[in-house]
Amino acid sequence: MPSIVSIENLSKRYDSGFEALKSVNLEIQEGEILALLGPNGAGKTTLISIICGLVNPSSGAVRVGGFDVIKDFRAARSLIGLVPQEIALEPFQTVYDALRFTRGLFGKRHDPAILQSILEKLSLWDKKDAKTMELSGGMKRRVLIAKAMCHEPRVLFLDEPTAGVDVELRKEMWEVVRQLKQDGVTIILTTHYIDEAEAIADRVGVIRGGELLLVEKKEALMQRMGQRQMRIELMSPLSAIPEALQKYNLDYSAEDQALTYSYEANGERTGIASLFADLSAAGIILRDVETRQSSLEDIFVGLVEDKS
Repeated sequence: MPSIVSIENLSKRYDSGFEALKSVNLEIQEGEILALLGPNGAGKTTLISIICGLVNPSSGAVRVGGFDVIKDFRAARSLIGLVPQEIALEPFQTVYDALRFTRGLFGKRHDPAILQSILEKLSLWDKKDAKTMELSGGMKRRVLIAKAMCHEPRVLFLDEPTAGVDVELRKEMWEVVRQLKQDGVTIILTTHYIDEAEAIADRVGVIRGGELLLVEKKEALMQRMGQRQMRIELMSPLSAIPEALQKYNLDYSAEDQALTYSYEANGERTGIASLFADLSAAGIILRDVETRQSSLEDIFVGLVEDKS
């Protein structure tokens, strides 16, 4: 699959000496959803701002659709739609006029059919004549997406698209993003919600302190770095973990009367069979057993802690 966005050795250092980005390299494939995860100040918004031409890099190069974002700014920017974190809309402007005006800023002729299609896909067509100040917070975010899409970009950046909205609205926004992907739009989103990346992203990038720690397919990342945990409920409490079981590094909860065993999800030898044999030899009777796969959030927290 070809790259629609290519980033090479991208760095950003401010006059104060603060280095917001440090030699970032990234290829974003056409038609994918890439989620960028990272704590506040990690460099996510700086990266997006440089790609969109809002901030100049200190070094490195960025190309969108083959166009350099500095040398061929207009051509590159015409391929990009940006949905910012902040809801900034003209309060007395109608939804339809907001799209028509934004489309004109990109030198595009007014095309009622295209604007209607966008509004219908975002469930905004019945609100086309409403003033933006009359809309709910969720509807306003949809209008921001519609404005970003009205010049028919190939790449859409969503900077914290569901910040401050409730769970139901977040899930509705996820469906909007999935629909945009089906229409062939490449989507890059930054988010603080790990479940958001887990729900809709094809690949996940983790950024911290201006460094891109990794970019990997979501499923492969969870398989490679994930762990499974086996929770073993016991019929009787333990005063201490027997010596024969020390090699398994078990955690024991006296309150739950349960042992927890961690092992690699993709390991060839999990040690489960020998653990059960040793539990039986130690006279420990099991009440119940359940397993849990580590989540993307567990992996993210581990990566960030390892680099802190």
